[in-house]
Amino acid sequence: MVSSDQRRRQLAREKFERQQQRRQQSRKRKQRNTIIAAALAVVLAAGAAAYASVGLSDGDKADGSAAGDSKSPSATPSQSESSAPEPAMSIDKKAQYSMALTTNHGDIKIAMDAAKTPHTVNSFKSLADKGFFNGTKCHRLTTQGIFVLQCGDPKGDGTGGPGYTIPDENLTALGKAGADGTVTYPAGTVAMANTGQPHSGGSQFFLVYKATKLPPGYTPFGTMDAAGLKVVEAVAKGGVSGGAQDGAPKKAVTIEKAAVPKV
Repeated sequence: MVSSDQRRRQLAREKFERQQQRRQQSRKRKQRNTIIAAALAVVLAAGAAAYASVGLSDGDKADGSAAGDSKSPSATPSQSESSAPEPAMSIDKKAQYSMALTTNHGDIKIAMDAAKTPHTVNSFKSLADKGFFNGTKCHRLTTQGIFVLQCGDPKGDGTGGPGYTIPDENLTALGKAGADGTVTYPAGTVAMANTGQPHSGGSQFFLVYKATKLPPGYTPFGTMDAAGLKVVEAVAKGGVSGGAQDGAPKKAVTIEKAAVPKV
């Protein structure tokens, strides 16, 4: 026969054991939530890095010392998911074309290589003929690591594009990559931004104002004239808004009009 005192002690012990079990379960839940939160933070950080690289890549990614970080020339991943077809080929691949950018800081003329980059030149001509670039901002300037001004986004924030992608072209034009996986894009070079994935270029492009080492994954399709290079150099001297090394240029650049005539 169990006495009332023994019964009370047994109930108290069972209550204590239940409390201990609940505390242990609570600790496990907290540990699990902490692990999940940490994993989520890693995923978000990786996503942010991809976007920044998506932001030369068409705002920001390719492998290599420059493109693996936030200073790569990138564009939005959504562009690589676009299903609309690129414009039908309408240019004369044997002819010479030039892209004329009228900006609020001066004119930039770009000699384009239609023979080696027909898809790129054809796309730019099609977009320019529709006024796609008119009134758009050059949304990104980098002044450390790589030296480029990035333009061509209708949204002005690195996330926009034409709704289709075009194939990479002319990727061997700058020579074989060195041991660091990069080639030199000379000052004056104009090349396509992309997501870091093959054939993911859209409408975003970058203007190199100082020799820049990047992986050979960005289609080089044109060269700025001397006057145009000086315009970009002047913008670069003004620095990045807020004193950063990568972001919107302090001297805001607007493409007032873009045209791609046959020369």
